[in-house]
Amino acid sequence: MTRAWTQITWVTVLGTVACVVVSLILNYLLLFNETLTSFGQMVVSANLVPVVIGGPLSFLLALRQQEIKRIRRELTRSATYDPTTAFYNGTVFSSVVDRRVFSEPTEGPRRGAFLVINAANLRSINMRYGLRWGEEALRLVASVIRTSVRTEDVVGRLGASEFGIFLPGATEKNAREVGERIRAGISANYFAPAGEKGVLSVSVGGVFFEDELGFEGMFRAAEYQLSNAEVSGFMMISQASNDFLTRRDGPPVH
Repeated sequence: MTRAWTQITWVTVLGTVACVVVSLILNYLLLFNETLTSFGQMVVSANLVPVVIGGPLSFLLALRQQEIKRIRRELTRSATYDPTTAFYNGTVFSSVVDRRVFSEPTEGPRRGAFLVINAANLRSINMRYGLRWGEEALRLVASVIRTSVRTEDVVGRLGASEFGIFLPGATEKNAREVGERIRAGISANYFAPAGEKGVLSVSVGGVFFEDELGFEGMFRAAEYQLSNAEVSGFMMISQASNDFLTRRDGPPVH
């Protein structure tokens, strides 16, 4: 802190001295201008000195303000979004979902769905092919999710290989369709590290609700179904007003 204030003091002093020197030089030059009267010299000095000194200082100040704004935007973005996928990070995502669920006015039941997408083999991709391919796999999953949801849906990265999708107002059919589009999209996209295809797959778990349900409740229910999807491939459970649904990447289960 002391070093910072010392630097500020030196910049202030040197800047002030520079302004005084420039002002003295300009006024000295005006004294030898025989074409101007004393009043004319005073007018020129009063206008020229602020322009010569204030113009560059104002320009530098404007540049510094723009730089500060850019840094603030970057800090806000880094604190809000996951850098790899550009989705909300887990903390912001849970807050946005809760705010959408409980704060927005609505008539009748608050219907919707919540999906959890897990790239279960991401760790093996990182270990076998390297982190660069793991990052590429995450970007591919994010791209497929982005093209599979609506503009009003909320998406966040919940963990190393896990994504959450909040579908406000969605029906169970809508939620299933979104999950199937994501599953099919991952299978259809070309991803072949070291020339090996079929190394990336996803599991999908979700919950459909017709009453108010916060992030924690939706996430726990969807993650429970996700664990069942990774074992059995397909399961649906009806409990109270909530329907739990799961789907794993692979052929349809009849």
